[in-house]
Amino acid sequence: MSVNFRKVAVVGCGFVGSSSAFALMDSGMFSEMVLIDVMKEKAEGEAMDIGHGTALTSPMNIYAGDYADAKDAAIIVVTAGAAQKPGETRLDLIKKNIGIFSGIMPQIKEQHCEGIMLVVANPVDVLTYYAIKNSGMPEGRVFGSGTVLDTARLRYLIGTKMDVDPKSVHAYVIGEHGDSELITWSNANVSSVPLADFMALRGMGDQDLQEAEKEMAIDVKNSAYEIIQKKKATYYGIAMSVVRICRAIMKDEKTVMPVSTDPKGAYGIRGCSLSVPAIVGRNGVEGLVPVDISEQERDELSKSADVLKANIASVQDLF
Repeated sequence: MSVNFRKVAVVGCGFVGSSSAFALMDSGMFSEMVLIDVMKEKAEGEAMDIGHGTALTSPMNIYAGDYADAKDAAIIVVTAGAAQKPGETRLDLIKKNIGIFSGIMPQIKEQHCEGIMLVVANPVDVLTYYAIKNSGMPEGRVFGSGTVLDTARLRYLIGTKMDVDPKSVHAYVIGEHGDSELITWSNANVSSVPLADFMALRGMGDQDLQEAEKEMAIDVKNSAYEIIQKKKATYYGIAMSVVRICRAIMKDEKTVMPVSTDPKGAYGIRGCSLSVPAIVGRNGVEGLVPVDISEQERDELSKSADVLKANIASVQDLF
């Protein structure tokens, strides 16, 4: 069966899945969407609720289905998993969500899907690595949302601090989507102007830069925890990230974004999935971009990889 490039499947209809489904419907990129959930009635309800809105936007066939319905989807967005609770880290979810994925991946493998799998559930890096190993799909066509949202949060914070459009900010959060993530301050810039120089244009000095970098790094890392503490879950930001990644795929943009993938020796890292700048297009991850980072940042990235590899090792028997 060939790929239907107007079709998307969303696996998991919790807060993230339903928000992503709504955002994907509103994007106009697809004309067909199947929602899959272990609770079939939940998927049916979400399909009805979102489907009613198509009378106000673009036509779309939205329905609840099963994995056979996802066989020809251009993109399968996997959001299924236990939600992160207040005080719980993304890595605390490993055993629960590996258990959930162990029920999903064999069913996807059985379909011999030829599209792209985008893993969104947390801990996204560990689950992406699991999906690469167990989905039966080629590695480049299985990747995670990684630190796309973290990077968006960083650009927002820098833009606010510098009083400039965040879309003009170029900076990456890489590594784990979690506590060991790092910001590549060494190459952060505003429209090719180094961050320190742009801050000088705004009347801020070196001390201001150091304090701002420290503060923003903490804010980016803790954003999800703070949102979860206040409203019990995060879903709008990641839903918009899903749409952005799907657009890069469907329009074959060859966009560089920090998605979670197996670096296969890049930066000296093997044996895990984590976020590094990658070219994303119609074929999924089409190549890595060897962004120049400082020695300190390389060390931090290696430590982040070590955290993920240790967590993979702790559930190796489940792989």
